[in-house]
Amino acid sequence: MITAIFATKDVEMGLAHALHALVPGATEGILRDVIVVDGGSRDGTTVVADAAGCEIIEGSGVAEDDLRLAAERARSDWLLFLSPECVLDQGWQTEVLEFVGTAVESGRARSSAAVFRLGRAEYSTRARLAEWLATFRTKVLTAPYEEQGLLISRALYRSLGGHRRLAAMADVDLARRIGRRQLTLLRKRATVRLPRKESVGRFRAVRNGACLALFVLRFPPGIIGRLAA
Repeated sequence: MITAIFATKDVEMGLAHALHALVPGATEGILRDVIVVDGGSRDGTTVVADAAGCEIIEGSGVAEDDLRLAAERARSDWLLFLSPECVLDQGWQTEVLEFVGTAVESGRARSSAAVFRLGRAEYSTRARLAEWLATFRTKVLTAPYEEQGLLISRALYRSLGGHRRLAAMADVDLARRIGRRQLTLLRKRATVRLPRKESVGRFRAVRNGACLALFVLRFPPGIIGRLAA
């Protein structure tokens, strides 16, 4: 029914935790297979993927191209793009099954997609603010974070042309092509296990904020891509 896809590079421990969270879905027959497209890891990332029974694809190192390649290799009608930095909530498979079932029965499988709520593992006001901001971005701006994952039918993904080369904003670009009315925010969370380094977080926030503003103003993707690079 569903193929999970990870784009990885040197995320050994993160991938191990992310894959462990998927076990209930595989046990219940919801998750058909897992594809790990690796951009040249030097740690044990591919060892972890192999031990878990994932299909491993040697990627180009360009995440967007690698994700499209994995989508073409998928054997399921639905794709679940996930970040190896995140762990899904217990019971995620039940909500995903309900979403897919409703989309198929209503004839909206080719026009519907969903993302998880963002969770942060830290117990801090800043973490709660980040969660709230992610919800706001998703509901109001149709701009979920990469860490929130994406559940989408393979037919819809293909019709939209998949991920485009826009560096850190590729997920936002795809979500906005899906459209606000067609993108559902699920109740279950994808929780980031480890906080980002402060300097990286500030830089990413400034860059993403500028790129997001350009998306809202409907600037051409080519211009946004140069800023995001």
